[in-house]
Amino acid sequence: MSWMVDKLEMDGCLYQDDIVDYLVRNDNEDFLRENSDGNLVLDRSLLKRFKDLTSDNVVWVQSDFYWRYRVLEDDTGRKARG
Repeated sequence: MSWMVDKLEMDGCLYQDDIVDYLVRNDNEDFLRENSDGNLVLDRSLLKRFKDLTSDNVVWVQSDFYWRYRVLEDDTGRKARG
């Protein structure tokens, strides 16, 4: 999961779709699962490891499906408003 942190550091944000595409292209589909809509999404074990590495300084922007670094305006917790 350190490669996810590296990508976040390089780009400032990390889109879920980009991670899914990367894992498919690199034959790492063990880190993916199919959701109820039939879409490939990140496996919960991968998400937990990523959260363990970034819980203090990264938030999830649910409306656009990406992670970014926390800013002063963010509420406490993992989810951000945008």
